Amino acid sequence: MKAVIDIAPRGSVFKTARRQLKAAEAGARYGADCHLSFESARILFSELTPARIDLLEALRQCGPCSVYALAKETGRNYSNVHTDVAKLEEHGLVQRTPEDAVFVPFESVEIHLSLFRQAA
Repeated sequence: MKAVIDIAPRGSVFKTARRQLKAAEAGARYGADCHLSFESARILFSELTPARIDLLEALRQCGPCSVYALAKETGRNYSNVHTDVAKLEEHGLVQRTPEDAVFVPFESVEIHLSLFRQAA
């Protein structure tokens, strides 16, 4: 399973959601991937900072662990890691086990960045 992150103009997220709903209703297996869209590259990289991407990589390497253990593993301040994990969790890029350990449920995360805007 992978997460796909891209840039989508305002309103196009609704088109994608409608397409996914129709595919699900038709019985298609569309939900294998997580799809996350941002309105601009600036917003994307303000939400998925290099430090947060590093946390995703660290979690894939060490497996499910507590936020404290993750902070220790990465050599970062616990409070900052806690904030970053909360933001990653908000976007669905990390999840928690019943024991409250955090983990990345994806084998890969792809970021698609188009250099040219498509005509509306």
